[in-house]
This record gives sequence, C-alpha cells and structure tokens, in this order.
Amino acid sequence: MNSTHHPSCAAGAALLILLSAPALHAQSTPATLDGDALERGDALPGLVASNVSRPDGHAPIGVMGDHLHRAGEWMLSFRSMRMDMDGNRDGNSRVSSAEVVSPSGFGFMVSPTEMTMDMHMLGGMYAVTDDLTLMLMVPWIDIEMDHVTRMGGRFTTESSGFGDVGVSALVRAFEAADTSVHFNLGFTAPTGSIDEEDETPASAPAEVVLPYPMQLGSGTWDLRPGMTATHWFDDWSVGGQAIATLRLGRNSRDYSLGDRIDVTAWAAYRATERLSFSARLAFGRIGNVDGADDALNPAVVPTADPSLRAGSRLDALVGVNAALGAGNRLAVEFGRPVLQDLDGPQLETDWLATVGWQLSL
Repeated sequence: MNSTHHPSCAAGAALLILLSAPALHAQSTPATLDGDALERGDALPGLVASNVSRPDGHAPIGVMGDHLHRAGEWMLSFRSMRMDMDGNRDGNSRVSSAEVVSPSGFGFMVSPTEMTMDMHMLGGMYAVTDDLTLMLMVPWIDIEMDHVTRMGGRFTTESSGFGDVGVSALVRAFEAADTSVHFNLGFTAPTGSIDEEDETPASAPAEVVLPYPMQLGSGTWDLRPGMTATHWFDDWSVGGQAIATLRLGRNSRDYSLGDRIDVTAWAAYRATERLSFSARLAFGRIGNVDGADDALNPAVVPTADPSLRAGSRLDALVGVNAALGAGNRLAVEFGRPVLQDLDGPQLETDWLATVGWQLSL
C-alpha cells in the first residue's frame, strides 16, 4: 500500500480532543482521599496531588510522562518491555515468507520471519515546582530477527546497546479538583547506534550493516511534543495522551526515520486502595524512511527498503497497577494489535508487554 496520511494532522486532532475533555469535568465532585495520601499531606497544594497517590493515579505502565510530581519530589522507575513480531503483512493482509521471496511474488532474496525486541528503560523524574516536572529516560535495547532465504536457508541477526536517551519537561496546563492536563515537551538525543553490524550468509565471515529496524537509534535529534489529560472519579479514572515524534534532518548515514504520532486513551478501576485494573487503546502511525542508507540493498530484504517502513497499528491492552506503600509501585500491562495496516511486506506485531517498578522519594 502507499501511505498518504500525515502524522501531524492526527496529532492536531488528538490534542484538540485532549484539551477540550477536561473542561467538561472541571466542576465535578472531588474524588475520595485515601488514608496514606492524607498522612503525607498530599491534599496540598491541590486534590490532584492526592489522586496521583491512588493506584490509578499513574497511567498504565506502558504510558510514559503521564503525571507530574509535587515540588522537590523525585521518582525512579524501571520498565522492561517486550514486543514480539511473527509473520509478514502487506496492507491489512497477511503474506507468507514464500510470497516475499518468490520471483512471482514480491521478489526479495530474503524474508524476515520473526523478531523480538526487548527494551529495558531506566527513568528518573524531578519536580522543580508543582507545575514543572523534568523526566529522563535511558533505554537499553536487545533485538533479534530471524530470516529465511529464497533457497530455504535460515539465519538470525542480533543487535544490542543503548538506545536514544529521552529528556522531557512536563508543564501543567490546567488543574481542577479531579482533572489534570499538562504539556509534554520532550526530545531524544541520538545516543543509539545506527552502525550496528552482523554476519549474514552472503557476507560471511564479514559483518555488514543491518537494516533499519535492527538499528538501536534514529541517528537524529527528535522533537517529542504532546499533551496528556487525566480525570478521576471516586473509583474510576480516564486519561488520554498524544505524542508526536518529529525528526530534525538526516543522520550521518543520510536518512531519517519517518515522523510518528502515538495517541492513547485508557480507563482504570480502583478495586482497592492499593490495586487498580486498566484497559487501554493505543494507536500509532509512522511514515516511511526519508533518504536511504547506501550500505543497504533494498532488493535483498524488505527491511532494507526505505519505502516499506510506514504503517499504522491499533493495540488493545489490559493492565494492573499496585501501590505497595512507602512510595513503591509495581505494574504490568499486556496487549495485542486489533488492527494493522502496513506498507509491506513488513513483519506484523503479535503481542507486547511491559512490567515496571516506580519509587517516589
């Protein structure tokens, strides 16, 4: 398929929705404060602070930059995320590896068959004021991709290392008794490698530069503007977030990854003072690669073709948040795509999961 959608249009619509939603609830009844929140004085300077102390006071663990802290407060976090991909898709239809490599099909010499990506994210947040929280995210990434050749041979390539470090300022835009809205003003630095190499059957024993999805970073400075809104009821909460990723120029290998928009909405139920359950929808849209890495031959494998990287995906996820006391939280979230529309052939996502720990100081 050929993509004509522009991520910035979707971002604008999503941000307008998030901006208008809190105003509908600004006069609602404040949510009940739990005992721990009252003991810590979280009711000051506003009831929004006490809501953050609830198990559903934080968004599902797969959402980052979802809340602010009180002035002087720190939060440390660790997330472990896995995404599993199996099989190829073109548009809305699945295609076999045989079709990918067949001369009468897509005509590639090699087809990817499976991929796993593990990301381990160390995070830190510090509240400069009640209305400004700074956030730092440092990822370590492990990627493994399996392939099959036209002749039936199989091989695996791997890459691992630090990804692009993210820095954000969360700036409060609106606050009422049970509603909080803030801007996410962030960027990522090009700390992840775009020169990852591995051995393939055609290159052995030498190593060659790996295709775009096997690289650990974008190689560019990327802006990440967005907005997040949350509203709390007595035992329920709802929220939404829209984040754009905008690439600034091309990297040292003369390409830039496609711009991206991610929009998500969730609802959570506070089952007890310590436990909440959530359901979330997450939509992501990414564009094709602009430019090309001259070290890659796009006729060999689809992952090396810059015109076959765009696509959209809608995920449905469920999660659990547990507030353990003494500032500790544990959370888990699991999801599967319900819709995928890819400029293929591309590997399709099968499932994704996140486990995380957070400590407020």
